[in-house]
Amino acid sequence: MTGRKFTIFAIVLLFAGSLALNLSGAVDRWSWLIPPAMIAGWYAADLMSGLVHMYMDYRPCRPGMGLDRLYFYEGSRESDHYQALFRQTMAQLSPLERLVYDFKNHHPRPNALGRRTMWRQIGSTVIAGALPASILLNILWLALPVPGWAVAGAFTFILGGTFAQYFHGTLHRDHNPPVVRAMRRLGLLMTPAAHQLHHDTLTRDFATNCGWSNPVVNLIFNAATRRGLLTPAGLEPTA
Repeated sequence: MTGRKFTIFAIVLLFAGSLALNLSGAVDRWSWLIPPAMIAGWYAADLMSGLVHMYMDYRPCRPGMGLDRLYFYEGSRESDHYQALFRQTMAQLSPLERLVYDFKNHHPRPNALGRRTMWRQIGSTVIAGALPASILLNILWLALPVPGWAVAGAFTFILGGTFAQYFHGTLHRDHNPPVVRAMRRLGLLMTPAAHQLHHDTLTRDFATNCGWSNPVVNLIFNAATRRGLLTPAGLEPTA
């Protein structure tokens, strides 16, 4: 096992253990408020997925970085020329800028997201947000008399937020694990047909988990566009 693979394995193991500890804390402090708190946490994660998606779609890329050459590249993206150009261009960008470009590049090439590995989809989220949040929740409920419903709601929010981009990717591929198909039947995850409404317009339904929050996200988007905070110019990189 290489050093990078070992590091990823260690992070995943630590994160899984932290989540399991939080779940045990919720179960240990069980009350009738836990199921509604988990539903609220799932809704909050969906809302977060929509707001992040909306921001990333419409945040302008920094001009002059050559991102337009990548975005509108007409040759094979498997070619040595494109791969070298891609590496050269990405090396100039911050992690946030690379992520912003990734969201925009997803629109004309949606199926590319479905082909990515789970770690590429959620790795940065785990390291930068989900793992620290889960460990903080461990500390809080172990040290303080935090109600079980609060632990359960926070656990569900962290879980849904962590896998938001993975759930997004499942909307752009034909074959998914049984758990994803079961969650769709239960309404806990949205369907590709529902998500297609976003791709048809790019002006609505930004949430990518279950879609419960899309009515609220749409209201926020409409208000932001009326005030000029979001403009169509941000949807594509410019020269």
